[in-house]
Amino acid sequence: MYEEIRIINNMEIKPTESELEILQVIWKKGQCTVRDVHEELAKNKDAGYTTTLKLMQIMHDKGLVERDTTAKTHLYKAVITREQAQQTALDKIISTVFKGSTSDLVIQALGHHRASKDEIDAIKSYLREFEDRD
Repeated sequence: MYEEIRIINNMEIKPTESELEILQVIWKKGQCTVRDVHEELAKNKDAGYTTTLKLMQIMHDKGLVERDTTAKTHLYKAVITREQAQQTALDKIISTVFKGSTSDLVIQALGHHRASKDEIDAIKSYLREFEDRD
């Protein structure tokens, strides 16, 4: 019963920027130790090991990651998927920054970030599929 409540509540959890950086490492590796995450983060920023450890403990408490404690070195695994995190972040951006306008988001994204021909073709294909659903 507790796990069901925790899983349902994960849909409500919005990872912070630092938590998303940690999740990126975990999604890439599948499961990893605090040391694995710390070493990966240290390649791009000055991150202390104890800070990484504390953040991962908080993430565990929030239900973002699960921890396997059967071995001496704990292994962490993401509970939420990359897609769930992206959807949560996108929903927040659309509702707050773009006041609910998906078209404003798309126009802003395409107007300020150069998309490749392949990306534009994929967008066109998706729009055609979207129109066909209606």
